[in-house]
Amino acid sequence: MAGIHITDIEAAINYWREQKPSPDGVTLAPEIRALAEVYALMIYYHHEEAAEQGFPKKAYEAWLGWYRTTPDAPCIAICSTSQGDEECKGCGRTFEEVQYWPEMSPGEKRSTWRRITMIGTSWRFNKYAERALACASVDVGDTQKDGEAKSDAQEKSAP
Repeated sequence: MAGIHITDIEAAINYWREQKPSPDGVTLAPEIRALAEVYALMIYYHHEEAAEQGFPKKAYEAWLGWYRTTPDAPCIAICSTSQGDEECKGCGRTFEEVQYWPEMSPGEKRSTWRRITMIGTSWRFNKYAERALACASVDVGDTQKDGEAKSDAQEKSAP
């Protein structure tokens, strides 16, 4: 069964800190409190992952709130698994991961994302990095902050 990595929990906590800042510098939003409890136990017991199955309900709901803001698939529309490769040169996923992606749980998808990001050799991370940014903006909307310039690939894909 898939595990939720501690770095994803950290990212979710930071997401909720931005969404629901503390009014007094001490009080935590319910989402942050739920995630912080899991995070603290992981630190205490020196665990890098927490099982997705059995994750505390409120913490899992808060984590899913963050997860929904991330791009779903790492695909950049250059799939070499359709040409017989066991691992896609475009996104780095295995043939099985590409084939079963729609059926995978959020934890399984994040585990795959973590693995391909750590390896970092697929084209999405080098040769076609701009294309990956354009695909990400299609997946989760325009992620540019005010004042940030868009890449050429994003300019061309903008309506």
